[in-house]
Amino acid sequence: MTTRDQQSSVVEPLSPVREDRPRRAGALALTAVVACQLMVAVDGNIVNIALPRIRSGLDFSPGGLAWVFSAYSLAFGGLLLLGGRTSDLLGRRRTLTWGLLAVVAASLLGGLAPNAGTLIAARALQGAGFAFAAPAALSLLAVTFAEGPERHRALGVFSTVAGLGITLGLILGGLLTALSWRLVFFVNVPIGLAAVLLALRHLPETPRHPGRPDVLGALTSTAGTGAVVYGLIHASAAGWGSTATVTALLLGAALLAAFLLGQARAARPLVPLTLFARRDRSGAYAVFLLLFAAMGGTYFLLSLYVQDGLGLSPLTAGPAFLPLALAQFAAARSAPGLIPRHGARPLIATGAALLLADSLWLATTGPHTGYWGGLFGPLLLLGAGLGLAFVPLNTTILAGLAPAETGAASGLLQAVQQLGLSLGVAVLATVHGRAVHGAAHPARADLAHGLATAVTAAAAFSGLAVLIGLFVITRSQKGN
Repeated sequence: MTTRDQQSSVVEPLSPVREDRPRRAGALALTAVVACQLMVAVDGNIVNIALPRIRSGLDFSPGGLAWVFSAYSLAFGGLLLLGGRTSDLLGRRRTLTWGLLAVVAASLLGGLAPNAGTLIAARALQGAGFAFAAPAALSLLAVTFAEGPERHRALGVFSTVAGLGITLGLILGGLLTALSWRLVFFVNVPIGLAAVLLALRHLPETPRHPGRPDVLGALTSTAGTGAVVYGLIHASAAGWGSTATVTALLLGAALLAAFLLGQARAARPLVPLTLFARRDRSGAYAVFLLLFAAMGGTYFLLSLYVQDGLGLSPLTAGPAFLPLALAQFAAARSAPGLIPRHGARPLIATGAALLLADSLWLATTGPHTGYWGGLFGPLLLLGAGLGLAFVPLNTTILAGLAPAETGAASGLLQAVQQLGLSLGVAVLATVHGRAVHGAAHPARADLAHGLATAVTAAAAFSGLAVLIGLFVITRSQKGN
């Protein structure tokens, strides 16, 4: 054996250990992050299938039922800015675990809720817990995986899990609701505790950064968005000329204007204005808002229509959304490989165009339209569009950020998503309520007309997203 061979026999067994260690650490970190994201995705949709049973079980009004969804989205969206900055200041693993523990407590409260008010409060607390956990998880992903193909692959897994979680939530919601709607809340307890243990075991703590979060800004933004969405929901029952509607909308607009002025002057703002210095990032935030508005409103109405309009039981209503999950899974798996070849902009615009086509197809819904002829195709388009657009949107927003900015950027990203969901539900529920003339128990023909009318608003959201994707987002990002 030569001297070179002797050196190789000593060195070679050690090299794989040193190379595999960071790979294993990255895989475990990604597992912890996607476990949190899976919980967020499941929890955001598991309640949708249970809405009719919740409505009858706790005697919700038609307008009040929307608050089961909107209370969660408002707390989540409004506090995500504070949650993202808090993860930068106090450490991301700590913020993640405390946020998930708050979700566990809120889920117990929701499962035991004796009345509508308690349930809405529990949903708001769930949203608040996730507002701190979710941006911490996403920012951990951003600082763990290098910008480029490695991050594209990680975000592909992240987006795939998010897509599967949406439909898993609907399917699981159907199975649990068949037994009791309260189980859709109790199921979060073991999942949340398992996610906490996984994070404590496999995620390292990140360095803290000195400073105080802008609590006043968080409260102002949450109150402002809450007032606007309340005004939109109230308009569906009382009309746009109602004193309460007008007051809520004006108050919300004033609070949001005060929030923006305060951010420009704050020493440590929740939303650093430097995040909007890049035109591509600003455009990606706007597209996310519009696509989530289209998706959220469509999801809300379809969750009710497949049961009240098509007569599906909760047990079968969840699997009815499986085509959406499969299409999103396939598109999200393909997107990371398409970005280096085609760039982010064409994928974003194409994804938004698929959502536009989905809404236009649903707008043809009639009283005799069945699942296979009227919903199956639109669900495929909706899933493919979301899966194709989300990965390049995420990479566009996270590209070029310093580690100290990832928490704030992640919080803003998810805040935009959740505010889009609230906006979409509020607008489409308003249009739907006016189309069915506020009937407590509309016939199938009325429900079909209401769906076909309301999704025209979703088409407007998606159409605007297409234009922004084509003319505002300009950099291709090929090869990143």
